[in-house]
Amino acid sequence: MDAFFLQVLNGLDKGGAYALIALGLTLVFGTLGVVNFAHGALFMIGAFCAVTFRKLITLEQVVLSKTELSPWGTPLEIRTPYAQQWFGDFGNVLIDYSVPFSLLLAIPVMLLIGISMERGLIKHFYKRPHAEQILVTFGLAIVLQEIVKTFFGANPNPQPIPQALQGAADLGVMVGLAQHTITYPIWRLVYLLFSLSVIASVFAFLRFTTFGMVVRAGMADRETVSMLGINIDKRFTIMFGIAAVVAGLAGVMYTPILPPDYTLGMDFLVLSFIVVVVGGMGSLPGAVLAGFTLGVVQSLASMTAVKDILPGIDQIIIYLVAVIILLVRPRGLLGKRGVMEN
Repeated sequence: MDAFFLQVLNGLDKGGAYALIALGLTLVFGTLGVVNFAHGALFMIGAFCAVTFRKLITLEQVVLSKTELSPWGTPLEIRTPYAQQWFGDFGNVLIDYSVPFSLLLAIPVMLLIGISMERGLIKHFYKRPHAEQILVTFGLAIVLQEIVKTFFGANPNPQPIPQALQGAADLGVMVGLAQHTITYPIWRLVYLLFSLSVIASVFAFLRFTTFGMVVRAGMADRETVSMLGINIDKRFTIMFGIAAVVAGLAGVMYTPILPPDYTLGMDFLVLSFIVVVVGGMGSLPGAVLAGFTLGVVQSLASMTAVKDILPGIDQIIIYLVAVIILLVRPRGLLGKRGVMEN
């Protein structure tokens, strides 16, 4: 039973990544009607914002020691990070918590990239068939992938977990079940809580702010909102930027779990589209529900006891579940009636 709970937790934190990417995809499809196959690349770019931030704050000043010599008789190099020189103890904190602090870099960068992508390319394909949208955004994803490969190389770029958040927490003791030994990595718990907080923030923004209410109205009836004198296109452009930010933040916080490389976006892209379709095209709650559900299902299927009975089931379980759900309910779990049913 303890192993079962651990696998559920594994599925929830992986499902958090699926849900965040799928949430951004659904925002774009619900507002602009665009199938954005470059969204996985935004997840990757967010991850490399964390890589870039760490490279910047760990730049070092190198001086030769006047008193210490190497075994070969040459002066030793003394390396001191500039962040430590400039900010003292806070510089050490900045380096240790480079991943969380890199969120401050990722937010404006991802917002700018998202708005530029929508204004420079996506807007020309609003009324084009979905097949053309898929082709052009998939091509953009490949271009972004190759740019990242050029600057950062093909190898993974590990990012450290802050020292205070390393190790594992005993969840059995925390919830009052001392007889159960359920230890789980602290950073994965942090990522799960972070995912839930971002999801809650997006839903609160759409539900309780005037901007969000107008966007939701535009998603339901774009023409009527435009007739009221509201520039709904401008708001949808901003929502594209927000969707990019959500994907980027998910990528930043995932870097200690999975060292990012240039293929990271493609690895998550297909699964995220399956999540969107299973949840229901255009349904934000459906994207979140499907993300966590499929993450848990995939994690449970990876248990040794399951794979002994059904070898390789963990590689195909998401696709099997998607096929079953769509056969029974073509519009997805929470999709609107008539969507994907004709």
